[in-house]
Amino acid sequence: MNDPTGALTAEQLADFHANVRDNASLQLMQNVVTQHDVNEVALNRNVVTGAAHNFSNVLDDWKVTNQARSGRCWMFAGLNLFRSETKNVLNLKQFEYSQNYVMFWDKLERANFLLEAVIETADRPIDDRTVSWLLQSSINDGGQWDMFVSLIKKHGAVPKEVMPETESSSNSMRMNFILNYQLRQGARTIRQSYANEQGLEAMRQAKNETLNVIYQVLCIHLGTPPSRFNWQWTDKDDEFHRDGEMTPAQFAEKYIVTPMDEYVCLVHDPRETSPVDRTYTIQYLGNVVDGVPIRYLNVDIQLMKDLTLRMLQDGKPVWMGCDTGKQMHRDKGIWDAELFDYAGVYGAEFGMDKAARLEYHQTRMTHAMLFTGVDVVDGQPRRWRVENSWDDKVGDKGFFLMNDSWFAEYMFEIAVPKSYLPEDLQRALDLEPIVLPPWDPMGSLARGEAAGGIG
Repeated sequence: MNDPTGALTAEQLADFHANVRDNASLQLMQNVVTQHDVNEVALNRNVVTGAAHNFSNVLDDWKVTNQARSGRCWMFAGLNLFRSETKNVLNLKQFEYSQNYVMFWDKLERANFLLEAVIETADRPIDDRTVSWLLQSSINDGGQWDMFVSLIKKHGAVPKEVMPETESSSNSMRMNFILNYQLRQGARTIRQSYANEQGLEAMRQAKNETLNVIYQVLCIHLGTPPSRFNWQWTDKDDEFHRDGEMTPAQFAEKYIVTPMDEYVCLVHDPRETSPVDRTYTIQYLGNVVDGVPIRYLNVDIQLMKDLTLRMLQDGKPVWMGCDTGKQMHRDKGIWDAELFDYAGVYGAEFGMDKAARLEYHQTRMTHAMLFTGVDVVDGQPRRWRVENSWDDKVGDKGFFLMNDSWFAEYMFEIAVPKSYLPEDLQRALDLEPIVLPPWDPMGSLARGEAAGGIG
C-alpha cells in the first residue's frame, strides 16, 4: 500500500476540480444539494404520482405495530403473521403478541448459542476470522424465520398485555452493550479455561455463570418472563371469555393456528456461486442450540413472486426479508426501483446488478416485514402492499407500497408452506445444504446489519 505510483497527484486533483467547475449541470446540483436532502432532489415525481395506496387484494384489517428503536423486525413480522389468524380465533378486532417476551428468550438463547460456538472454536487463535466474527457479531437484535420458529416452539408465546414493552425492549442499544460486555467477558474466561487445559466441564461452568448474569441483566431491562398467567378477554361482540391459568406453551398451542412447522425459507441469491434449486445454510447462524436448523432454498425471483401472489390470493400474509433502505421514501411509504434518479443528480453510472451488489457489499437483507396485499392487473402483480413495524405515522397508516420493479431488485427471502412448492423443489429441500461462511451476506438479516448508501 506504500507504492508511490498509486498516490493522488496534483494533476489528477486539478482535473477533478476542473470537471466540476466547468460542468453546468454539476454546478446546479451542487447549489441544490448543499441546501436540500439529495433524496428530495432525486425523487422521481412520476413514480410518486403513480403510486396510489390501493390494491385489488387486501388482507389486513388491523393496525400496524411499532418495533421502535430496536432491530426486532423479524419477530414483529412473525408475530404479525400469527396474529392475523389468532385475532379471528379470539374474535378480536385488534390483538398483539408480546414481542418483549420473544425478545427476552432470543437474547438468552442467543447468548448460549454464541458461547457454545466459543467453546467449539476455543482451540483457534483469537485473531482467527471465525472467532473474530463470533465476538464481533455477538448479541444483536436481528434474526430470521427459522430462528423465530425455534423460539416459539421452545418458549411459546403470550399476549402483549402479559409482558408489555419496556424502555429497553423499544430502545435496545444500552441493554445490548451490557449484554455484549458480559458475553465477551464470558468468552475470555472460556478461552482461558481451554488454554489452561481445564477441560469441557470447566468451560461449560464458565458459560453457565455468564448466562446467569445475562439472565439477571435481561430481567432488569425487560422484566421477568411469566411461566404462567391468567387469560381472559372480551371479544368484539362484547362476549366475555376466560381460559384461566395457562403457560406460554399452552397459549401458543391453542391460539397460534398458523402451521409454522410446514413453512420453509426461500431466498433469491443470483450470484454465480449460488446455484438455484439448492439448499444453503450459514455456519454459526442461529439462536437456539436445540432449535430448527437454518436452511434456505435458493429459487428464481419469478417463482418467489408467483408463490407470494398465490399465498396472498389464498388469503395468507407472507413473511419476507428485503433490503428496505434502498430506493425507499419512508414518509410516503413507497419502494420503486426508479424512485430516485441518482444518475441524473451525480452524472455518474449506478449500474451494478443484484448479484454484483451482493458480492461488493452494496446490498443485503436488512429488514423483515409482511406482505398483506397485492394489486393485480391482467393476471400480473404491479404493486404489493406491505405491513411494516414502524408505527402508523409513515406510509399509509404504517402500510407501505412496493412497486413490482422493486421486488426483483431488493427482495431476498420469503417463508411459505412447503406444499406451495413444485414437487421437484420439495425434493430439493432434502438435499444436504451447502454451508456458507458466517459472514456471507445472506445471513445479514440475522446479524442485525444495515446496508447503507445508495442502491
